[in-house]
Amino acid sequence: MRKLQIILIIIGIVQVILGLFYLFAPLQFLAMMGHSVPPADTAYPLGMLAARFLAYGVGLFVIARAPAKHLFWINNMILIQLIDLAVGVYYTVSGVVGLQHSGFPMFNATLFILLLWLWRPKMAPKQI
Repeated sequence: MRKLQIILIIIGIVQVILGLFYLFAPLQFLAMMGHSVPPADTAYPLGMLAARFLAYGVGLFVIARAPAKHLFWINNMILIQLIDLAVGVYYTVSGVVGLQHSGFPMFNATLFILLLWLWRPKMAPKQI
């Protein structure tokens, strides 16, 4: 269970860092990663996205304290990572972004999916 707690904390840290960048410097963050810089008004929905990164990131610290009680939220993070990976693959294969922009996030998503899936708590069998 300790290794699951550690990976939940690591993912939480990643989420909080992303949230802080998207909240306080969204356009600069995109430019730093080599993406096209969108119009300034795009910072508004990116700020709303930041709220979700921050809330889930902090939530992962709580989940890490008692993972067996939070299987739903662990499974949700697996789903988020699956969607992240699928979006990365789609936009990379279609040529919209290069592997230099998507490779690291797709690697992280794959790693997080595998580790969360393998280490997540098993549901107790239902009592009849």
